[in-house]
Amino acid sequence: MTENIASNFIHNIIDKDLETGKYGEKVYTRFPPEPNGYLHIGHAKSICLNFSTALKYGGKCNLRYDDTNPVKEDMEYVESIEADVRWLGFQWAERLWASDYFDKMYEAAVELIKHGKAYVCSLSAEEIKAYRGTLREPGKESPYRNQSIEENLKLFEEMKEGKYADGEKVLRAKIDMASPNMNMRDPVIYRIAHSEHHNTGDKWCIYPMYDFAHPIEDAIEGITHSICTLEFEDHRPLYDWVLNEIGWWNPQPQQIEFARLNLTNTVMSKRYLKKLVDDRVVDGWDDPRMPTIAGIRRRGYTPEAVRDFCERIGVAKANSTVEIGLLEFCIREDLKKKVQSKNVIEDPIKVIITNYPEDKTEEVELENNKEVPEMGTRKIPFSRELYIDGADFMEAPVKKYFRLFPGNEVRVKGAYFITCNEVVKNEDGSIKELLCTYDEATRSGSGFEGRKVKGTIHFVDAKTAVPIKIRNYNYLMLPDENGDNQLNPDSVEEKIAYAEPSINDAKPGERFQFFRHGYYIADEKLTTDTEKVFNRIVDLKSSFKPTK
Repeated sequence: MTENIASNFIHNIIDKDLETGKYGEKVYTRFPPEPNGYLHIGHAKSICLNFSTALKYGGKCNLRYDDTNPVKEDMEYVESIEADVRWLGFQWAERLWASDYFDKMYEAAVELIKHGKAYVCSLSAEEIKAYRGTLREPGKESPYRNQSIEENLKLFEEMKEGKYADGEKVLRAKIDMASPNMNMRDPVIYRIAHSEHHNTGDKWCIYPMYDFAHPIEDAIEGITHSICTLEFEDHRPLYDWVLNEIGWWNPQPQQIEFARLNLTNTVMSKRYLKKLVDDRVVDGWDDPRMPTIAGIRRRGYTPEAVRDFCERIGVAKANSTVEIGLLEFCIREDLKKKVQSKNVIEDPIKVIITNYPEDKTEEVELENNKEVPEMGTRKIPFSRELYIDGADFMEAPVKKYFRLFPGNEVRVKGAYFITCNEVVKNEDGSIKELLCTYDEATRSGSGFEGRKVKGTIHFVDAKTAVPIKIRNYNYLMLPDENGDNQLNPDSVEEKIAYAEPSINDAKPGERFQFFRHGYYIADEKLTTDTEKVFNRIVDLKSSFKPTK
């Protein structure tokens, strides 16, 4: 897809497995989100990795919801997850739920009890934590650890039947309380939760823990390579223990961990993002400032750019932080040959061309995209009164300023040379208008070969200009003096701008380059036939240079 694609150690592992025939010719992956919030750009990396891996090897990738906690799940999140996966360009082989396997998981838990590998514990959550020990000190065995198999089977059945309250009892794996890996110190594998489940209703009041459920789900589905983020590396011994002790599947799936995406100026904690939504700091999960996939989609990012970004950063085993400039570079690279340019004026200053006929309007021709001549040209009106950008005029110009200032001549893009002769001000000292003259012989395309000018500025015709609302976004988070991310109080600037008349045809979700300003998208929620609202996707300039 692009140059400079980083290496992928996971694909190297799969290549070796295919050589040895470990799973035959199968490569099955899965993307297993918990439906307790909207997915973010970090999840996009996992989506791209799992689905593109399956595509590369002619395998399949399932979308499986980790719905083992009935308290947190919501169908709103399910719908958003599926929209995100589709938007990124992928389609799952099967849509599955962890809860589809609750019966099988219960059987597996009973199997562990029968083999003396699990027991019902009546310690409280606080006591279990206290008994667990520390990284330097071994844990202490639960007084319920050596109950008989018969007693454990009876208690577990009673847990299932609803005899006990939430937290009153748990089922724990019987492994090693002195293990240097804290996850292996008799972890809880079932807990009581008297909550109705969106998929199974009130059938169950006990639910498996993720570390117990996940390997069983993978094994049932025939997943070959269970790809997850690095924080699960210490959980892999438990993943393997569960499958080995149950012993129902051969060959067993293997868990492979990779570094999660950390991005500068970005927080990717579901809990923190949910708080921003709940506290109305942002306008919902799809606020264009949010790093959620819904947010970046509304912001105007393209799936092609996100996939390119995920390929460029590669798949590493060690955690690191990626510059957000690389993501923005990928967006510019994708959009620069896709979208049409439009003349849009921010912070407008009126220009009156005093020697231009008052009743005359003509059309000037502009390129739709200077990098793609095949996109053709468009015509926009030009008359005696224009708007130019405030950034294109300085009353007292600095050194090497080549745009408009008193006495200076510039080209108006696609039209004529104009010279500023007078600055007319309001009573408060602000600029009311600039009085200029034009040279009729200098029209673009006329073959004029006289004097040269160093500056070219763009414009919109004042009589036909369309007022639009633009929202220029800055980073939602900025680092403080310690490098920690803090909320940016100036993360969005809303203003009214003036656009060329063709902007009236913009449809929600349509992207453009606003000449010399940046790439913008007509907001999908707010743009109507009568009101146009544009989000800045990314500005045009960047100091970021991808590594060669």
